[in-house]
Amino acid sequence: MMAVAAQKNNEMFAIKNSYSNENGYPARRHSHVDDARFETLVVKQTKQSALKEARQRCNDSSDSYVIPVDQEQSVCQSMEGETCESEVTLQNGDDVFDKDTEHADESAITADNDNTSDDGITEEEAFLAKAIENDEADANQEQWAALILRMRDGISSLARILKTIENLNGTVAHVESRPSKTAGVQFDVLVRVQMPRSNLLHLLRSLRQSSALDGVSLLADASPMPATTPSGKASVTIKDPWFPRHASDLDNCNHLMTKYEPELDMNHPGFADKVYRERRRMIAAIAFDYKYGQPIPRVDYTEDEVQTWAGVFRTVLDIMPKHACSQFRRVFTLLQKEGIFREDQIPQLDDMSAFMKKHTGFTLRPAAGLLTSRDFLASLAFRVFQSTQYVRHKSTPYHTPEPDCIHEILGHLPLLADPGFAQFSQEIGLASLGASDAEIEKLSTVYWFTVEFGLCKEDGDVKAYGAALLSSYGELFHAISDKPEHRPFEPASTAVQPYQDQEYQPVYYVAESFEDAKEKFRRWVSSGMSRSFEVRYNPHTERVEVLDSVNSLEALVSQMNLEMLHLTNALNKLKSGC
Repeated sequence: MMAVAAQKNNEMFAIKNSYSNENGYPARRHSHVDDARFETLVVKQTKQSALKEARQRCNDSSDSYVIPVDQEQSVCQSMEGETCESEVTLQNGDDVFDKDTEHADESAITADNDNTSDDGITEEEAFLAKAIENDEADANQEQWAALILRMRDGISSLARILKTIENLNGTVAHVESRPSKTAGVQFDVLVRVQMPRSNLLHLLRSLRQSSALDGVSLLADASPMPATTPSGKASVTIKDPWFPRHASDLDNCNHLMTKYEPELDMNHPGFADKVYRERRRMIAAIAFDYKYGQPIPRVDYTEDEVQTWAGVFRTVLDIMPKHACSQFRRVFTLLQKEGIFREDQIPQLDDMSAFMKKHTGFTLRPAAGLLTSRDFLASLAFRVFQSTQYVRHKSTPYHTPEPDCIHEILGHLPLLADPGFAQFSQEIGLASLGASDAEIEKLSTVYWFTVEFGLCKEDGDVKAYGAALLSSYGELFHAISDKPEHRPFEPASTAVQPYQDQEYQPVYYVAESFEDAKEKFRRWVSSGMSRSFEVRYNPHTERVEVLDSVNSLEALVSQMNLEMLHLTNALNKLKSGC
């Protein structure tokens, strides 16, 4: 099975085309966008398999599901007079209340191939049933939810449905109706309820058998108020997206994309080199064993590896003065003065991490290989860059199909010691926390055209700040020439721009400045992401704080007031000294 999987992996990602080596960038390149698309496919297939199993368990347990006798009698009485149907077809997602309806939730779970099966059980219900199955205490936990009811014969049945909710110990917080756009359905009714989880699951099963309804949709997360319940506590979601909350959680964010591994990719320069493959395994073991808070183990690099580093280092030294942005040049010079950047020595990650922490608070942790896009971007939220420690194969000193330490150290790390660029990178990471797979793909595309292949304006000239450009002189000369199209950086259009991974880019995005890029990115994230909460990073605790309750907002406002006090005092002292 493993051999078959490896063979399919090679077939899927085999390099079909390559172009000239003379400009220093042959063959296919690693792309976070490609990674995100591949990851989305894998996640989708895994989720479908898990949901199929969960739905089967849900169906198997439905006959044995027991609620108190008095509740069962009350439900039967309230639904009296209605016949049942064995199959109910849910409607398309377009039937959910319009996005501009005041109380409608954008995150409706409707019947598409990913979320429902023939029996009409949605993804949210499968997760809800699984939570109840795993923990009996969850069965009685109060749950806020919103239902979209599609009424076939007008509003007359609504009273019986509301009575059913009451009999199941539920509380109705909001009811809203509108004429339906679906043929055969008179009204769509939005009902927000609070009730025990087990009763909510039973209610959904009962409603789906009602002949008065054409369909029922459960919204992913809803409460009467966006952030809190009437008790002031944060609303409970049926399915909370997991993401790292503390820097130590990054120990769990080390999932690898194996498509470029030398043991699996026949086109990898090191595929036939057993010594190189063993060397890679040995260095990868360092990352696999690494845990939060530990010093980064040092690697004793071989003479061949140092020679490979020296060749690329000399190339960067040659192109940097004229073509690199001023921020890159400034940090590069500092690294040389501190003796970290030398032609005859590959910098150790521990030394680079200490340097970056001193300047921007960014730190490093070792990575065993090419990480998934979600894990890699999540690390940036904590001002952590996951860097490899292995060196590309000596046969291709100016190209590597996956990131190696030369690309990371010479291309990425200098700018992460610049405050403006470090903040921009962290903003991308924070936006990725809790994002959907489609949004991760968009964020990866933005990362591709900025952090990897970004250009910026400087004193009337176009300079490079992208790591892939600064470590690839062939593409750099192409990027700053008149051949490609240069567009102003706008995240909304950048996020959907097709990319090239087998030839030079036809389009590059030029930022006015890092500050301008950050401001545009923030506006795009605030208006274009589906996440129902905001996050911020607390550098004192190394924790990501979710701003989804009054208490969390009050703590933030208090901290901002203190910062404003310091700012006001500083301004007053400056004025008095003038």
